[in-house]
Amino acid sequence: MADKDLRISVLLDHYGAMLTDKQREVIDLYYNDDLSLAEIAEQEGITRQGVRDNIKRGEAQLLEMEQKLHAAERFERLSALIAEADATLSAIETDYTQRRRISEVRKVKALRQKLAQFIDDYFA
Repeated sequence: MADKDLRISVLLDHYGAMLTDKQREVIDLYYNDDLSLAEIAEQEGITRQGVRDNIKRGEAQLLEMEQKLHAAERFERLSALIAEADATLSAIETDYTQRRRISEVRKVKALRQKLAQFIDDYFA
């Protein structure tokens, strides 16, 4: 097979439940565990060609779903916004701490905790 498209691993996180169990398993082994087609074939009890076919069909489905739904793209934008917000809040927190404005520091810390909780819930 050609070089691996590492976006597939990200798309698997978003859309993996939409694939067959076999497609999801072989794609996970190929992209996330970095096993060869021969290693996967041996482990799954199917031919190397069967592994390749499952990967190709699964990749096509994942790419088509992303093209239609854009969940991974939106997730990347959301992650960048969260990182930017956290960095801004951290800078504000540092500034307020240096100025000894404790009530504002508490507000910023509370907002950062809510942001952290949102991230935890989103990724769970």
